[in-house]
Amino acid sequence: MISSDVIRGYNDTFILYLLLDGESYGYEIAKNIRKLSDEKYIMKETTLYSAFTRLEKNGYICSFYKDETQGKRRTYYRITPEGLAYYHEKCAEWLITQEVVNKFIKEL
Repeated sequence: MISSDVIRGYNDTFILYLLLDGESYGYEIAKNIRKLSDEKYIMKETTLYSAFTRLEKNGYICSFYKDETQGKRRTYYRITPEGLAYYHEKCAEWLITQEVVNKFIKEL
């Protein structure tokens, strides 16, 4: 399991990545993060919804409601053009971060 402190700065990137192919909702996004990380990272619900709020406030995603078959409304999220640009920035940042951290990692 990965410490949330280590990965916190990339939660937004994970969410935006999952929205690249289309809209989704919170539970599905959390489930896909868990699945894609091979169960090594589980994003807490409070972390996920804080990220949604921050991303929406910054204009990187937009939210909207859809009715489900049981009649309950579900909030869906969609990446915006600004969100796509931010995603690309974060990917470039990751490459630099990885390069710097690798300088301090010694195989034992």
